[in-house]
Amino acid sequence: MAKGVTYVNPPSAGPAQGMYSHVARMTPGEIAFIAGQVAIDGKGNPVGVGDIAAQVPVVFGNLGKILKDLGADFECVVQFTTYITNADYLPAFMAARAGLFPKLFPGGKYPPNTLLVIDRLVKPEFLLEVEAIARLPG
Repeated sequence: MAKGVTYVNPPSAGPAQGMYSHVARMTPGEIAFIAGQVAIDGKGNPVGVGDIAAQVPVVFGNLGKILKDLGADFECVVQFTTYITNADYLPAFMAARAGLFPKLFPGGKYPPNTLLVIDRLVKPEFLLEVEAIARLPG
């Protein structure tokens, strides 16, 4: 159990339909609820406007920076919630995530994720937002 989090796919749940696990079990510890991150640079400027594939690494990079500031990493993530502004973006999002996740989760197990297609985010430039719950080490 790395970082106090174990990802599980119980047989009763059927196979996962993507790069996620059905359940994350964690040992007791401090929990961080990380607000949804969007594709912005360090100055708050939108990145990858109009290109979901370009926004994916920026969004997860921003999450990674926050996790690092908390003394954690992606293996501490208990759950993601993903918001996409158009169902047509799903193939590009899935492809970009498939290229990124093996680097973020080298063990090949991924946290639970709920993906929602919504009308829009806080600004129309943002096509993707991802929030996370993580168990902090220590």
